Amino acid sequence: MAVIESVRGGSPGTEDARTAHEGILRRQSARESAARTYARALPIVPVRARGLTIEGADGRRYLDCLSGAGTLALGHNHPVVLEAIRGVLDSGAPLHVLDLATPVKDAFVTELFHTLPPGLADHARVQFCGPAGTDAVEAAFTLVRAATGRDGILAFSGAYHGMTAGALAASGGAPDVRVARLPFPQDYRCPFGVGGERGAELAARWTESVLDDPKSGVPDPAGMILEPVQGEGGVLPAPDAWLRRMRRITADRSIPLIADEVQTGVGRTGAFWAVEHSGVTPDVMVLSKAIGGSLPLAVIVYRDELDAWQPGAHAGTFRGNQLAMAAGTATLAYVRENRLAERAADLGAHMLRRLRRLMGEHACIGDVRGRGLMMGVEVVDPQAPATSGERIVTLAATARSPEEQPRPAAPGLAAAIQRECLRRGLIVELGGRHSSVVRLLPPLTITDEQAAAVLDRLADAVDAVSGDRALAAQRPPGPGRQDDRPAHAD
Repeated sequence: MAVIESVRGGSPGTEDARTAHEGILRRQSARESAARTYARALPIVPVRARGLTIEGADGRRYLDCLSGAGTLALGHNHPVVLEAIRGVLDSGAPLHVLDLATPVKDAFVTELFHTLPPGLADHARVQFCGPAGTDAVEAAFTLVRAATGRDGILAFSGAYHGMTAGALAASGGAPDVRVARLPFPQDYRCPFGVGGERGAELAARWTESVLDDPKSGVPDPAGMILEPVQGEGGVLPAPDAWLRRMRRITADRSIPLIADEVQTGVGRTGAFWAVEHSGVTPDVMVLSKAIGGSLPLAVIVYRDELDAWQPGAHAGTFRGNQLAMAAGTATLAYVRENRLAERAADLGAHMLRRLRRLMGEHACIGDVRGRGLMMGVEVVDPQAPATSGERIVTLAATARSPEEQPRPAAPGLAAAIQRECLRRGLIVELGGRHSSVVRLLPPLTITDEQAAAVLDRLADAVDAVSGDRALAAQRPPGPGRQDDRPAHAD
């Protein structure tokens, strides 16, 4: 605590506090690599946090709708997480044990299996991976390749699975394609220019054609990996019927289906696991982020019939993070027992309705979408016509007219909205194909009043950027506009 107080340098807003804040940022810029990401758009120095709220070294308070890129299901420093961590520390238990069995690990696996989709928990195995989700993706690829004797992987446009070699190759931004790429259905920027059920049907037919055409250039794959909601791809929920179709396509061809639930899991989308919306049971689930209760942890859970690899086929020194397992057990149990997935579904639906009303007020918002507390606002250039790339010629009778085509993405405008949000004490992230989607990932513990404050501040930011300040004056003040509680408040 003394270190934090010395970093803060004085009372909120004082010259000493601002000097300490600026000095830390200056040293970070001088010392850290050019690969740093979030720190560029969010020049803050967090020193204290609780729930939704972060306090910076300069004394400013922020509402955090980034939540560690979805890691903080219960927000910052939730009491049940802190209690679980202290329990391990005070017990004298070893903090590092490689992959040896411990009571802490046993409790975590028991709770994890208790939450799994029906049809998987009774026939599942778990592999502990390195502490990042990308390593779990690599483990999933190694597993299905060993189980099938095949090598190729099917993945989808817009996907994000991590930054290691295999995971990056399966992601939408892969610089060197080594994975067969399939179209991911979406309404606003449908690759077939159709959207809706028809667009999803065409995407499914394309997948079947690639797999069944002996001249498609795609050999029988070892597995298919998909995100039930593409996060970094722009918050694109997979249609339930399409996801069930992918399950049938893969099952009929003996292709293991891998669900990447790194960001969508643990209640985020309004179900404990996002695949449950569609009733699909995958063969492999890739899990990380929230399962560690804010600490690094990653696993894959898979059908026991796939357990064909040899000892050491996928290993890592930091597979036995006891603190993360304890924090994860507490988080999983708290989300389950307090029905936070259902809460996320209800509050997320309410927030989406408000965001759609905001879209109706601003031509620079092209689309609003999401599931549960995983929401995206796509920012477009309202003055520009649809690009030729968007006006896709299609034989489908339901093809959109040129007037219905989406406007070009506006990444500069989205970045301006992010900056205006930060000025108003709201932390949001950008994603999507052109970094033009403002993303909201609040903790599942967010209150109604805090949700109102988040939406008020976002609306004010959009008003400021679009020049519609008159709308801000006419809009009645929400209950959250006065929200400036200290970081230690619940």
